[in-house]
Amino acid sequence: MTPRGPLLSRIERWLDLQPWPGMSPAGRVRRLLLALWLRPGSLAMPVQPGSARTKVRWPGLLFTMVMHAVADVARPLTWLWNWGLKQPVRGLRAGLDEATARIAARLGRGRRLEGALNLMDRTPWLGFAVGLVAVVTLAFTAQASLSLVGQWVFIAVVYVLAMLFKRFPQRFAHLCLMALTLLVLGRYVFWRFTSSMDLNSGVEMFLGSVLLASEAYTWLILILGFIQTAWPMRRKPVPMDVDFANWPTVDVFIPTYNEPLSVVRPTVYAAQGLDWPRHKINVYILDDGHRPAFEEFARQAGVEYISRPDNSHAKAGNINYALQHTDGQYIAIFDCDHIPTRSFLQTSMGWFRKDPQLALIQTPHHFFSADPFERNFNFFRQMPNEGSLFYGLIQDGNDFWNASFFCGSCAIIERQALLRVGGIAVETVTEDAHTALKLHALGYRSAYLNNIQAAGLATETLAGHIGQRIRWARGMAQIFRLDNPLLKKGLSVFQRICYSNAMLHFFYGIPRLVFLLMPMAYLFFEYHLINAAALTILSYALPQLIMASYTNSVMQGKYRRSFWSEVYETVLSYYIVLPTTLAFINPRLGKFNVTAKGGLIDESYFDANIARPYLVLLLLNLLGFVTGLGRLFWFNTHETGTVLMNLLWCTFNLAILGAAVGVATESVQKHVHHRVRMLMPAFLRLPGGYTISCHTEEYSAAGLTLAVNDTQRLGLHSDVQVGLHRGDREFLFPAKLSLCETDRVEVQFTNLSPQQEAQLIQCTFGRADAWLNWQEDERRDRALGGLKDVLSKGWIGYERLFVWLRDIGRSVARRALGHSDTAARWEQ
Repeated sequence: MTPRGPLLSRIERWLDLQPWPGMSPAGRVRRLLLALWLRPGSLAMPVQPGSARTKVRWPGLLFTMVMHAVADVARPLTWLWNWGLKQPVRGLRAGLDEATARIAARLGRGRRLEGALNLMDRTPWLGFAVGLVAVVTLAFTAQASLSLVGQWVFIAVVYVLAMLFKRFPQRFAHLCLMALTLLVLGRYVFWRFTSSMDLNSGVEMFLGSVLLASEAYTWLILILGFIQTAWPMRRKPVPMDVDFANWPTVDVFIPTYNEPLSVVRPTVYAAQGLDWPRHKINVYILDDGHRPAFEEFARQAGVEYISRPDNSHAKAGNINYALQHTDGQYIAIFDCDHIPTRSFLQTSMGWFRKDPQLALIQTPHHFFSADPFERNFNFFRQMPNEGSLFYGLIQDGNDFWNASFFCGSCAIIERQALLRVGGIAVETVTEDAHTALKLHALGYRSAYLNNIQAAGLATETLAGHIGQRIRWARGMAQIFRLDNPLLKKGLSVFQRICYSNAMLHFFYGIPRLVFLLMPMAYLFFEYHLINAAALTILSYALPQLIMASYTNSVMQGKYRRSFWSEVYETVLSYYIVLPTTLAFINPRLGKFNVTAKGGLIDESYFDANIARPYLVLLLLNLLGFVTGLGRLFWFNTHETGTVLMNLLWCTFNLAILGAAVGVATESVQKHVHHRVRMLMPAFLRLPGGYTISCHTEEYSAAGLTLAVNDTQRLGLHSDVQVGLHRGDREFLFPAKLSLCETDRVEVQFTNLSPQQEAQLIQCTFGRADAWLNWQEDERRDRALGGLKDVLSKGWIGYERLFVWLRDIGRSVARRALGHSDTAARWEQ
């Protein structure tokens, strides 16, 4: 079929091609394809006799052709939505919203429900009775026999109830949404095990069982996650005693191995500025790199330096050696790039005085630099990052069950409790979680304070990010194998659940790969993995997927956007399968690896080595999609529903894989010192003594961006002094103007003394309010909005992949053409 009409004309106009009189549409297409084939990128050639040479970017042209074709196809659907369905759908939703809001108001959506929850919390037998009723209801609902119409009526009722419950107080709403999700899930699970596994051949039975096992893993993780986050603690700080004499002594440990001094220095300076009596705090650099420069810096800065004779057991061994040479009652531990705020100790230590059994307080890990996903997709501070879910919700949920665990940094541990469990655990490479498990088994308590009190550097590249997650996955598998929380003495039931979920989570590699590959079983080989009609499958599978996504969106939306978990897992799945499997079989395998921090990326590049598994999976799904189109129109016209369902599954996989490929394109990172956006008062003092009031827009360890109302007195490259405040104290820093605009200037600090460097860190990164209101976009998550965002990132990934393939093709073409006259003529 030859393209005709508006599409071909638009492409010709885009290329500035003038149609020849009398040329047929087929001739116009052949001319267009000739131009595309012979002119990659900057290689130019005449496209018609006597015409000027025109540079054509063929990837952009091809994408333009595809988008115009999609627009032509989608135009009737868009018209149908805008003029036929848009208003009725929105009106129905608005009516449901209004009705559920009125019902919620009638039920007294505030005090009554909170009072009922508090009563259940105070009365164990009442909570047990409610739970028993819920289990009986779930069992009855799961096995109830309904027709397809009845199933959809059931789903409609559940959806209306979900909209109603969402308007109740947060904790009650979350519990109700969990219950509704489990009801829908229960029906799906019962149907899957009783009505969908009557498969014909041995191959189908094997593949169907693999798919069912992968689904069962996701059901288990969902249920354990609901229990884990059912009642977030949201602990508040407890003030310290007024009398300083009652305050305990604290040793601050900053372990380091191969990180540059430029990364470690700010952490040391900030630790020196912690608000704590000077005679009750000591700061230690624990240097496993045995570097004289660090020892000299420690001497100049006035902190202690410890370097052990060997490097056994990596970070855990480093801390354990320091324990033998220090005597503080409490140990505050910071990774060498985690800069604490001045309020860290005063915010956290009060809980130790309130709860004598408390052995550990953990605070969030916060990052002021972009991780690979944020940087490569350019959404830093616009949506929650990968770690926000764990530190924002999961650890708070663990805290309710006394199961919040040590995360290796930004934490305080009571010395005697730590010594009683033998110091930091050395049996696994996730020594932090393993240490917390041992503490809990001995009856000690832990606390999680969801209050950002330190910030550090995120992983610089996708390769570094994957390496760090591989260590976490291997370590959790080692703990599950060596010191299984389900079997360990001394733990409560819910501590076992929380720890087990944390460890089982890292076994998602195989299930995720199964979901990415299973559509090809039907599309390539016509194997049926579920023995049911397509409409029946959708009637049971789709509602439980939608309900789980809706509930997670309501509960987790502040900490993770919908469908981004699929992207994160897809990026890591291939790489964690082997480490977790081997660690489970032989937990002694593997060693601790240090995550590189403070690196630079001079120019953008596509990391094809890291992206190789994504490319293979993408190619398989793309071939499956093309094969599915053939089955839809020619080979399997009797199974249209089944083909469409697998095509839809394949399309979702392609979107997720596109996003995975997109994040493998590393963006430029040229700033040695990362900039942080923050408004705080400042002033400029000019050489003549004139002072200009201003405020900061960005700061870093090297300079500031300042908003200034009056820049007439300022000259480019002139010397000034920048004034910043720390509490009621004022500090001046010598600087030079590097940019001067109408209402903003940039300054670079010059010739700072070590004392001024410390003061600068304490006035910026070490401020008590440094990380308040960090997230700039607090919009409520919507499941469809998250899906749209993932689809857009997938499209970006395909664009980047196409550019990479274009560059490879261009390079191959130039090498193949060599020094031929044609190549030389094209390059002119």
